[in-house]
Amino acid sequence: MSAVDTEPFPRGALFAAGVLIIISIVGAGVSRLQKISTVQPAHELFTNPVVSSVDLGFTDQADGSVAVRDSHTGRQIGTLSPGVDGFIRGVVRGLAHDRMRRHIGTAPPFRLSELKSGRLYLEDTATGRIIDLQAFGGDNRGAFKRFLPADGGRA
Repeated sequence: MSAVDTEPFPRGALFAAGVLIIISIVGAGVSRLQKISTVQPAHELFTNPVVSSVDLGFTDQADGSVAVRDSHTGRQIGTLSPGVDGFIRGVVRGLAHDRMRRHIGTAPPFRLSELKSGRLYLEDTATGRIIDLQAFGGDNRGAFKRFLPADGGRA
């Protein structure tokens, strides 16, 4: 027979675990009731006015680069050279993978929108997925922002 079989479980440890569970539940409840959150509401995209947007298409080129086009005019507005712009490539690759899983082609554009608040969003118009580019820092946000029309408004 071992000590586990003969000695009772320490009451202090049980008490501490119980207090920790109670504090966690109360804390979650209070933050829920007070609506304390560091996450921006998803509805901001629909309630905050869009000051500039463009519908983008991405086309792989034979040399490994990616042509970025305005989907409405077909005009090429940028090029992602091989080994450069890894953040843009990664984001678009993730969205394209989601489209492939859903058997959606490449024709529907991706909508890049800047809100009056300054937040930047990339929306897959085919799946409805929205990526808040603010969450990835200023440099990565700026990588996408260069595709917005210089005069603001809709391209």
